[in-house]
Amino acid sequence: MRRTSRALAVTALVTGALTGVAAGPAAASTDVLLPHPGPDGLVWVEERTGDGGVASGGAWEGLPTVLTVACEGGGDVRVTMSQETEVAAFSVNCPAGEAGVGSVTMDAGVVRPGSFVIGVDASSDDIRWALTVTQPES
Repeated sequence: MRRTSRALAVTALVTGALTGVAAGPAAASTDVLLPHPGPDGLVWVEERTGDGGVASGGAWEGLPTVLTVACEGGGDVRVTMSQETEVAAFSVNCPAGEAGVGSVTMDAGVVRPGSFVIGVDASSDDIRWALTVTQPES
């Protein structure tokens, strides 16, 4: 009987832990700053706070490239995209309590094949931001 009691206690703990894990992502997914970009997406940074960025590869010069950033928390973010030289730069106002969104579309050929780097400089460590890079085919 003692062994059965321990097994039930462990099962209850595991079930409770799994329930907590399942509830966390579900709650977070309702507050996504930018949704997943789908099949046109090269990069999706779901959420970060403060300064940051991303390095990626896989760009193709035959399609336009769209860089989108959403943020909230009061203040702003400065966004730069580089491939040896800067190919895009813009700022996004990040209101408190709601998302501000900024985007730049670069014509086909502006972003060359291969890797690129995106930097996000936040005016405060409390600013939440997300970004996507897409290359829409239509």
